[in-house]
Amino acid sequence: MTADDHVWVVVLAGGIGSRFWPVSTPERPKQLLPLASERPLIVDTMERASAIAPQERVRILAGLHLAEPFRAALTGLPFDTYWIEPQARGTAPVLAWAAHRLVEIDPDAVMVSLHADHLIEPLDAYRDTVRAAVEVATRDELLVCIGVRPDRVETGYGHVEPGDPIDLDGPARAYRVRAFHEKPDADTAQRYMDEGYFWNTGIFVWKASVLLQELERHAPEIAAHLPLLDESDEAFFEAVPVSVIDRAVMERSERVGTVAATFTWDDVGSWEALSRTRTANGAGNVLVGEAHAVDSSGNVVFCEEGSVVLFGVEDLVVVRTDETTMVLPRERAAELKTLLAELDGDT
Repeated sequence: MTADDHVWVVVLAGGIGSRFWPVSTPERPKQLLPLASERPLIVDTMERASAIAPQERVRILAGLHLAEPFRAALTGLPFDTYWIEPQARGTAPVLAWAAHRLVEIDPDAVMVSLHADHLIEPLDAYRDTVRAAVEVATRDELLVCIGVRPDRVETGYGHVEPGDPIDLDGPARAYRVRAFHEKPDADTAQRYMDEGYFWNTGIFVWKASVLLQELERHAPEIAAHLPLLDESDEAFFEAVPVSVIDRAVMERSERVGTVAATFTWDDVGSWEALSRTRTANGAGNVLVGEAHAVDSSGNVVFCEEGSVVLFGVEDLVVVRTDETTMVLPRERAAELKTLLAELDGDT
């Protein structure tokens, strides 16, 4: 057996995608929407997953309410492709749970953890980068984060500070991680870009057994509950605290590396992202659905029902569903969670 025979892909697909409200809802989250291409994000993600591992070693992690919509979008997948998390507790518990299950199936399992809401091109470069990360994770037993070199100042992404280089065959470049840095202000993001930091893509590669070791060492608040999985998945998820893998393990561990991506990447995280994932017209308007813009520029329009007509306006996000029409300045698209909190407070 080669190392490739132990590579498994887990797809984190349980998020709500509240920054794409009102189109994205808990019942139909953004993973099921055509935000990066003409296909749902989950379809694009599974195509990438199949470039890394055969179908029988790919698992989708999501709540029970999403299993049927995913099956409708992804026809022909076997039932055991879906690992149903009893409740959403954040990425640290669900990845700990997945690692525990994988070690039971394959003690030498190497996990490639993907999110279901990324835009990545081209596929060949993506596959080569992941293979390099698998080499580092297997040979050096490191937790590996794939990083992307910034092409703009970005305050919405976490950044990775590379340290000493790691030897690799081929063109890929790998480094020990000196530190992770959370979302910076604009001046700090410019400095990070100038000093050669990477964006943290949230694409992780590690031996499942190594992740479990690092959870024991750095996140006992999660690891202490893993024995409950012998009782039931529900018992574990009921007991474990909400946490994210970056803070619970990656920022605490000394066994962390990064591989520099050779592909282009975008976290399709808010309506503003459509200006990068979809083609704009000559006036810089991105128009999806029955949408028209006259004497208008720099707008993002997503129309599911009816039609939208813009006249003489600039730099807006306009979203229309069968129940809701939302209009806001593009510069405030990332603040949708604040808007939703205000709306909830009014009800």
